[in-house]
Amino acid sequence: MQLIEIFTYLGIVAAGISGAVVGIQKKMDLFGVTSLCVATSLGGGIVRDLLIGVIPPVAFVEPKYFGASLAAGLLTWVFYPYISRFNNLLMVSDAVGLGVFTAVGAKAALGLGYDEPFIILSMGLITGIGGGVVRDMFSREIPYVFRKEVYAVASILGAGTLILVHHYLPITFAMYLCLLVTFLVRVLCVMYSVNFPVYRVAQPRDTKKHQG
Repeated sequence: MQLIEIFTYLGIVAAGISGAVVGIQKKMDLFGVTSLCVATSLGGGIVRDLLIGVIPPVAFVEPKYFGASLAAGLLTWVFYPYISRFNNLLMVSDAVGLGVFTAVGAKAALGLGYDEPFIILSMGLITGIGGGVVRDMFSREIPYVFRKEVYAVASILGAGTLILVHHYLPITFAMYLCLLVTFLVRVLCVMYSVNFPVYRVAQPRDTKKHQG
């Protein structure tokens, strides 16, 4: 098994844990938790494959990925009392999944012969954020990508790094660099509270006059 395959499983498990944790926190039953886990792990890849013409998507052709995601969901369900003690687990696992899937998505576009930077960037972004968007929508939350946090931009920077270096480095190393950049940007922005500005509507002043 190649190292990038190991990282793919790592991304599936990490994203699955983040989905399962959200499902448990939202008080879903076991089926709901595992469904959210699988949707988070595989959702972005399925959307990517449909867009670039890989039909049926890899997630349906390779059931081992579904099995890895399901196992992550079940283990999270069983060991949640211990997992919940790690305060930053959701953020870190989500950042790992974001980095892995951004790299895998960009590589998938290159593997099909697409060399246009915008397509590579788009496929990396869609694969990276797609599962998280599905997770948040299913759990009735505003997706991270639409909030003030630096999330999609981390994926864009990672995919952009791969585009810049893949002509000069072996593609495997370019993917590792993409993963590392995406992960570090996401984690560091959370650690140092680097966020995008949020538009704040001015509160109307109280125009009532006190009568005496």
